[in-house]
Amino acid sequence: MPTKPRLLNVRDWLLRPLVWTGAYAVVWCLLWIDAHAWFRLGVWSLTIGFLSALPVCYYWIRRRRHSSLVVRRAVLSISYIPLWQLAAHLPHHSFSYALAETINQIGTAVAFFLGLGWAVWWIDRETKRAPDPNSKKHIWDPRQLVAWYFGRKNNKLHQSIFTLLTYTCLFGTMALILTRLSGCSIYESPIGGGEEKQLRQIVKIQKVINKKYVINPYSSILFNPPPIDDIELQVLEVTEHLYKIGQGKGDGAGFSAGTTRGKVRFIRLKYNGGDWQQDMDRGSDLNLLTDGHPVSDRPEPMEIGRLKSFPARKSPPMVYMTGQQKISLSGKEIKIMRSYLLENHAMLFGDNGGSSGWEGQFISMMQKILPKVEPISVYLDHTIHRIPYPLPRLPIVAPHGRSDALGWVVDGRLVAYYHPGDIGDAWADGHSGVPREVWESSYQLGVNIIYYAHS
Repeated sequence: MPTKPRLLNVRDWLLRPLVWTGAYAVVWCLLWIDAHAWFRLGVWSLTIGFLSALPVCYYWIRRRRHSSLVVRRAVLSISYIPLWQLAAHLPHHSFSYALAETINQIGTAVAFFLGLGWAVWWIDRETKRAPDPNSKKHIWDPRQLVAWYFGRKNNKLHQSIFTLLTYTCLFGTMALILTRLSGCSIYESPIGGGEEKQLRQIVKIQKVINKKYVINPYSSILFNPPPIDDIELQVLEVTEHLYKIGQGKGDGAGFSAGTTRGKVRFIRLKYNGGDWQQDMDRGSDLNLLTDGHPVSDRPEPMEIGRLKSFPARKSPPMVYMTGQQKISLSGKEIKIMRSYLLENHAMLFGDNGGSSGWEGQFISMMQKILPKVEPISVYLDHTIHRIPYPLPRLPIVAPHGRSDALGWVVDGRLVAYYHPGDIGDAWADGHSGVPREVWESSYQLGVNIIYYAHS
């Protein structure tokens, strides 16, 4: 009698390597989404998570080393994805974001051709299946050379072109979805309270009492002593940092609409045509995020298209844009920026990174975003220049045209602020060699702008 096949119990099924690998793949995908959209985990946590892919890849490469050539190549192709993402993530530890971007772009190109190779292999294998010669129906299957839309001549060429175009469209669509992925990403400010105050000057009076001499008035030696009660008042001017960023009731730095898990984050816009990543490799963004309140542990470069995915009340209150080349925004990106500034009540901080031409590029962009709003000069008596740090002058690292800031005002609120003097250089490591008073004022202006946007 034939024996009944033994049913696979749950324990044996769970111990299968493929099941464990599938579970790990789900966790790895969540790590990838967090690194590109959620921003909940720290850099080191993500690094450990991405490094954990090494033993998994090694296990499967070693396990399938005696399998067929196709299986071995499939394992190597799948292993390429986590190794590529690990290589693109590691430069973040040294703030080499330009290097990470380059690795990501090269890796994307390699992934494209790798997938194209598998698509060609699969189509070629399926093409060898002979269709029914007696069938009089139109064949729609693109895997068959006799498909009616390939024509009667040069069928193989037409099939190859069709395969290339179809694969390119699918790959491009997938890449677009992944690069625009935001999921349930929201921006939350830190919770806290306090009162809005300026940094103020406190004057302390210190008594300096001269020495008192006890003298015999009948001595034959002449003295010219000072009066016994001669007291000199010495004025000491001390700057006391009373200010803490905060609004609403309660203690601590933060905002009344914030949450306990909220952080102050610095989001830099990525745009076509220019060097949007300027000074980011030198730590400029992170250096600006000072202690005293919860802050993000990494800068966040972000495509303009992702701004539309944030809900109105959980949207980044400010985004930063810099560069010294060309600013090229599509019509869709212009609409997204307009909605972000007006409907989400947000703010754009533009910093001229090193050319007089960039000022014209920025103003031209703002004319498209807010065609009915004219820029005005933002003088030193404006709130953004007084709270929390009162600035005696606008810090200019390197003048690139004008010497005053520009602002775009809607309903009494600054929705865009343009700085003409490359303030990002002062935030960077080493402060680009500018005097101390300049880079200190540059930090203070940056904090003022962040505070104004969060208020």
